[in-house]
Amino acid sequence: MSSSSPPFTASTAHAKVKAAQKLWNTQSPSAVTKAYTPTSIWRNRSTFLQGYAAIEAFLEQKWAKEKNYRLRKELFSFTDNKIAVQFWYEYQDASDGMKWKRCYGLEDWTFDTDGKMRKRMMSGNDIEIGEGGRWFREGVDVDSVEIGEEHW
Repeated sequence: MSSSSPPFTASTAHAKVKAAQKLWNTQSPSAVTKAYTPTSIWRNRSTFLQGYAAIEAFLEQKWAKEKNYRLRKELFSFTDNKIAVQFWYEYQDASDGMKWKRCYGLEDWTFDTDGKMRKRMMSGNDIEIGEGGRWFREGVDVDSVEIGEEHW
């Protein structure tokens, strides 16, 4: 993620969000894990985790199920050491016949003084989408997709 450390400004918070988006779109659990503190606390929906090993194992399972994953994150709000993010991602669900799905959600992040995330809380809801309903098709820049207010 971005090397910027708290306190955040609108510019550094936005850069941090887009760096996270880029990192998560690599789908590399070991790379993503490095953006967090060694004892980082996570809630991802109904799963509670803490520390590198648990986070990396969780991400490995996540991306084993969520194929063709494409994510977009947008800055929602920020304070000195916290950032709130709205996100959308699409994937094919390997555990449900490779159906296309989209997750809509919010995250709140708390950062350590060095700029690594020490807490990540995520809430998300998945919906099934047809091929025609996809936003983030292969080759599309996720940041260029117009997402209407009804999806914010």
